[in-house]
Formats: sequence, C-alpha cells, structure tokens
Amino acid sequence: MSDVKASATLREARRIVVKVGSSLVTNEGRGLDEGAIGEWCRQLAALAADGREVIMVSSGAIAEGMKRLGWTTRPHELNELQAAAAVGQMGLAQMYETKLREHGLASAQVLLTHADLADRERYLNARSTLLTLLRLRVLPVINENDTVVNDEIKFGDNDTLGALVANLVEADLLVILTDQKGLYSADPRKDPAARFIQEARAGDAVLEQMAGGAGSSIGKGGMITKVLAAKRAAGSGASTAIAWGREPDCLLRLARGEIVGTLLVAPTQKSQARKRWMSDHLQLRGAVTVDAGAAGKVRAEGKSLLPIGMTAVEGDFARGDVIAVRGPDGLEIARGLANYASAEARILCRKPSADIEKLLGYMAEPEMIHRTNLVVTR
Repeated sequence: MSDVKASATLREARRIVVKVGSSLVTNEGRGLDEGAIGEWCRQLAALAADGREVIMVSSGAIAEGMKRLGWTTRPHELNELQAAAAVGQMGLAQMYETKLREHGLASAQVLLTHADLADRERYLNARSTLLTLLRLRVLPVINENDTVVNDEIKFGDNDTLGALVANLVEADLLVILTDQKGLYSADPRKDPAARFIQEARAGDAVLEQMAGGAGSSIGKGGMITKVLAAKRAAGSGASTAIAWGREPDCLLRLARGEIVGTLLVAPTQKSQARKRWMSDHLQLRGAVTVDAGAAGKVRAEGKSLLPIGMTAVEGDFARGDVIAVRGPDGLEIARGLANYASAEARILCRKPSADIEKLLGYMAEPEMIHRTNLVVTR
C-alpha cells in the first residue's frame, strides 16, 4: 500500500479501539499513572469531539488493586488475583471517569470474559450495549472481568481482547499502545541491524517470525501477541497501529494520517469482510419471506428488514444466526443476522416495530435484520 493510501486509512477511521497495556497504565506496576491516563483521555476526548467513535481497552486493575491492598508481590492464588482485580477495577474506572469528565466526556465501564463473546446471544448483547454507548457519546472503558475468570476462559492477554472488541463493533482501526516504538524485523535488543517496520500487511506470516514466534523468549505476551491481534482484527476489516504509548499526541497524529509506529493494514475493507462472511455461509438455519414492498426496500435501497414486512418464517434459528430473506416468489434476495429467534419472528410477522415489546415482553432491536448485518444476494 502506498503512503497516501496508508495515510487515508488512518484519516478515514471513524470507529477506533485503543488498547493500552499494564506497564503503561500503571507505570511499570507502581499503581495507576494519573498523568499518562490523563494525557490519553485528553486525546480520546479530542477524537470524540472530531466525530470519531472511540473505545478504550485498558489493563491495570490487578496492579492497582495490589497497591490499594498494600501488596508488594503479585499473588499466585487465583482467588487473591481476583480479589485484587475487584479492588483495582474501582480505581481504574474512577480514574478514567475523572479524567474523561475533565474534558466533558462521559464514560462507562464494561467488563468482558471470553464466555461473553463465545455465546451468540451474549455476544450480540455486548455489541448492542457498546454501539448504544457510542451513539449516546459515552466512551466505553473495557477490561477483562478478572474477578470471575479462570485460565480456561481468559482471553489470555488484552491485545487479544482489543482485537475481539474491534471485531465486535466493526471498528475501522485498532491502536495498540505499548512500551515499544513498534515492530522490528528482529529483536533490536539483540540484533543491532534490526530494521524498523513502518508499514506491512496484517496477517503476513513473516510478521510472526519477526515478532519472535510463539516459542521464543520475546514471544510470550510481547510483540507476537500484538501481531496476532492485528491478524485477528484484520478478519473484520480493521487495520492496526502499534505505537509507543508515551509518543506525544500519538492518537491525534494517527487520526491526522501520520504513521506513528507500525501500521499493519487490513487486506480487506470492513464492509467487504462482513458481507463476504455472511455470503459464504453454506448452512443457513432458517429463512423469512417478505412482501413485495419489503423486498424492494431491501434489494434496491439497502434498507433494514422490519417485522411488518415479513409474511412467513421457516426453520429453527436463534438470535444471531445467519438466515435467508426470500421475496414473494420464494427466491433468496438477501441474508443477514437475525435479531430475533424463529419462534419470536413468527409472532412478529406483519406487526409494526412499536408492538415488539408488547408482544414479546422486551425489544432487542426494532428491526428483524439491521441493514449493517444484511447483504443482498440477488
């Protein structure tokens, strides 16, 4: 990719996930670094004022909890780590809330576990919550819910969590702030000839070799996790910037199109990645048939599918399954992610969205399939 296109990738990013690690947030483990967090919050607020949608993924709860409990050595027992996280999460959320509010920006704490994103319904609920917060101009601060997780359900590191959140909300850009300038062709601490990588293609196998590989000494939670996170984020079309967290105005310069650190560009655009995924589904769990009016709006105008346009429901599907949308002639015209299970969809056929809560006792979304989760196939 040319420098012009790479710069445009950064400038045009409207939804950005920023991940910052424990060593930066806690000043190498010595409690929360108020100055550093305040500086990032200033930049986050400026991005929000510029019309960007920003989500922060922050480490630091356990380190802050240890400080508050007077512990000088990190415990090994799971229950003590969880207790430290519970204490530290209070301080972490309070710090971000205070610093963001200084710049007129509201915030919300969101705690996630791997189980939240592995379960279809909880995944959709988490996505809906985050998108609602962004729409309300509230900045979500996300951390792994260390108070309840064990090794079997942990994300493993917050680089992975950052990538999964980028996928969850279909971000344009993932920014990983670290204590390194970016990615080098080799470990610069060992190889003086190591070359700095300013730009590369996310998912390129050679990047994993440069980062040390999974079995090397620098491949245990170091740069390799960031390269793999970039590969994961690219699956939904998000590019990744890896940059030094202390770089002056790092986030603002990235948003202006300056390549700060290493930029790993996603080979597929966001919309293309999502629609290709839905189009490639070979096994659909069900289908809804729509009237001519709804079919026209979906096919010609790219509109969301509302319950009032549905005439029939086929199959047994759950919320979040990919289903077919069929026109009055029975032929598939589109497919997308169902906001309601098949049993609920049957109740909603021919009903206005205003009646959803009365009919079901709740309303997840006003649409059966939102336009962002729908791809026209004919």
